[in-house]
Amino acid sequence: MSDTPKFEVIDRRKMKAEEEQESKPTPAPQSEPEPAASHGGPRLVVPETEPEPATQVFAGVDGSAQEAEPELPAQPTAEESRQQEAAYDASARRLEDLVRAQNPAMGAQPPIGFEHLVQQLYISAMVQMGAGAQEGQRPRVDILGAKQTIDLLSVLAEKTKGNLSAAEDRMMQTVLFEARMAFNELTSMISLQGVQAPPPKPDKH
Repeated sequence: MSDTPKFEVIDRRKMKAEEEQESKPTPAPQSEPEPAASHGGPRLVVPETEPEPATQVFAGVDGSAQEAEPELPAQPTAEESRQQEAAYDASARRLEDLVRAQNPAMGAQPPIGFEHLVQQLYISAMVQMGAGAQEGQRPRVDILGAKQTIDLLSVLAEKTKGNLSAAEDRMMQTVLFEARMAFNELTSMISLQGVQAPPPKPDKH
């Protein structure tokens, strides 16, 4: 088995059809009462790990075992996509009307473009690396999350190569350069300071 995270695409069209066929609501299962905590105060709740979906394994050309791609739901038709897009646009307009009714001075929002996606990923990476902390407060750093966000920027740059305008490509390369430079500086500081050991767990007794 590979370490690649498993995901499942849910066909909401099928779920909606099944919900319409059900005439009576099913009663909620009785949950077992949780044991009383021995000590007061908040408790750490750890979500139960769900079993991974079964993955089909087949033999490759060289005889090695390989995992098959997860089965995806049927691709929506052109008409289904058109209707869904129209419904989404109508919902977005209703939401904007509600927001503007509460804030009359707010003008119409500009359409979302490629630059907004790049800026959002860049800002997320910088915040994960401690930027934006209030003065006097210790920055909270999520170095692994920052690495994943910068890797997402790299994937975006690779997948859009040759399909960007000169200005978009310049922005993409500048953002990647700045994010990687900040990451390199931060990891150098962490290496110099050393990794601190986690705090000891409180005694349950």
